[in-house]
Amino acid sequence: MAFDNIHNYYEFLVLRRLNDMIEAEFIETDPLFLEDVACVSLNQLPSRYVKHDVDMVYYMSQAEREKIDYEVHKAVTAAIEYVTQHRNDRENSA
Repeated sequence: MAFDNIHNYYEFLVLRRLNDMIEAEFIETDPLFLEDVACVSLNQLPSRYVKHDVDMVYYMSQAEREKIDYEVHKAVTAAIEYVTQHRNDRENSA
């Protein structure tokens, strides 16, 4: 039995947010940095597993969507600061 359709809804939102920030040149494009930021971001957000993203969007109110977008923004921003700080700490101690 395959479960290929099941995924955490927040994964798409976090990755979309990071892509938007890359396109706007707000953050660096180092793949290791971005992977770390994505992981730290997702660990701050709740798990919301769905088969299809449209299922989640269809059943949410506008206020819920705005709240989720804000939570993703907050998580990604905090993750960027966290990963950047820890990278700088590591480089300074070397």
